[in-house]
Amino acid sequence: MKVIVGLGNPGRAYERTRHNVGWWAVDHLADGWRVDGWRRDGVSVVAAARVGAHDVRLVKPQTYMNLSGAALRPFRRREGWSAATDLLVIVDDIALPLGTWRLRASGSAGGHNGLKSIEGELGSRDYARLRIGIRPVDDQRTVGDLADFVLRPFGHEERDTITALLPRFGDIADTWLHEGILPAMNRHNANSPKKGEQDMNGETA
Repeated sequence: MKVIVGLGNPGRAYERTRHNVGWWAVDHLADGWRVDGWRRDGVSVVAAARVGAHDVRLVKPQTYMNLSGAALRPFRRREGWSAATDLLVIVDDIALPLGTWRLRASGSAGGHNGLKSIEGELGSRDYARLRIGIRPVDDQRTVGDLADFVLRPFGHEERDTITALLPRFGDIADTWLHEGILPAMNRHNANSPKKGEQDMNGETA
């Protein structure tokens, strides 16, 4: 079973915020894969899909960001399931400029509370993650308080930028699902615009 987790915060107050772009991407996948619908399963809402030869679960944790890892407990208990090959996490990333993305097979949490929680639950950094840039491209604009920034809604143009990229994120997830993380990285990372982004450790990506 393949598991794709979109990170975000539950509740209408958060649904348009920068911290919820992982949910936007997973919702787009659900629409494209014609899932039967979302249902409550433990601390998450989950949608099941059959995509080619794969059974897939789309997961949106309902625990708030800093406890997201709890959503993986039911899957960790499944015989033969491995986060290194069967898990893709989709997450916002303040280190990457808006309009860019990075797919990685492993790495640090980079200060992101959702990834910290997942790493703590798994006891490992070895799982695929699609990082979606949310940092303003305009250098004259300051982020200010980070917590406040990620919990504010996107501006209209920023939202349009993310929305336009959702089909691309769907292609990335589809490649990961059918071919694995390395072919997906090789194919899709090269297509991300270069805007002086930094990786989670502060190095040029």
